Amino acid sequence: MIELVIDQRRKDLGGFEVGRVLPFHSHRMVGPFIFFDHMGPARFEAGFPRDVDVRPHPHIGLSTVSYLFEGSMTHRDSVGSTEVIRPGEVNWMTAGKGITHSERFEDLRAHGGSMHGIQAWVALPERDEEADPAFSHHGSDDLPTYESPDGKLWARLVAGRAFGVEAKVKTHSPMFYIHWALKAGGQADIGPEYSERAAYVAQGIVEVDGRQIHAGQMAILTPGQGVVFTAVSDAIVMLLGGEPVGERFIEWNFVASSKDRIAQAKSDWRAGRMKLPDADDKEFIPLPPDPPGSANPMS
Repeated sequence: MIELVIDQRRKDLGGFEVGRVLPFHSHRMVGPFIFFDHMGPARFEAGFPRDVDVRPHPHIGLSTVSYLFEGSMTHRDSVGSTEVIRPGEVNWMTAGKGITHSERFEDLRAHGGSMHGIQAWVALPERDEEADPAFSHHGSDDLPTYESPDGKLWARLVAGRAFGVEAKVKTHSPMFYIHWALKAGGQADIGPEYSERAAYVAQGIVEVDGRQIHAGQMAILTPGQGVVFTAVSDAIVMLLGGEPVGERFIEWNFVASSKDRIAQAKSDWRAGRMKLPDADDKEFIPLPPDPPGSANPMS
């Protein structure tokens, strides 16, 4: 039932630590999901430095999916969007042929508080890699929820289609993304409908087929089999997956089916040819040096 367990790798992004799960060296993607960062949990005091903010930076070839359990972020992008995201909402940004955006922690800086959430990237199918960039924000009314009769499972469909319902978030390929909140002793199951599936434990411990999966671990599930989860403690689990979109290369913030397209995006950003957000155009993140082995951006 479990093919592989991936442990998060802690990364300091300059005053804010995340747990990186995807891409993993032996398992790059789960369906169209190509990047998965667990933000926090972290506690901030009012007045913390602006270094924690994510300054304007570019993307191509993907959709970013921001989802919070606690806290808030302000998103600004080059198509004119400014949106504060709060727990239970979705920011879905489609980069397509190119977009820039920033994520600022302005409310937290003013008042202090906790930050806890997930940032995921979904690779676009080849037909949409050069689509016009777009942004959409979805409140909780757009995201179907379910509660079990015993009260030990609460679920929200964040994006895609699963369990016979569909979220109103526009997606580009068959996929699902689900938030489970389980109470100790509670059970939940997922069917075999999609060919690639995974479960990430953001909080607590769950058991699958006699094996415990702890907070900070992603279980890659065996294709074609239904899976039952039992909560050893109160737990938060994110389920994700879908149908594969084919090989993708990833370097820095760029995703593409072609290495040449990534090289072009790097050149465009270095030369200042990608428009910054109108509401946040005074600074940006420079292109980092080419990594070792950059002939293969996925290495």
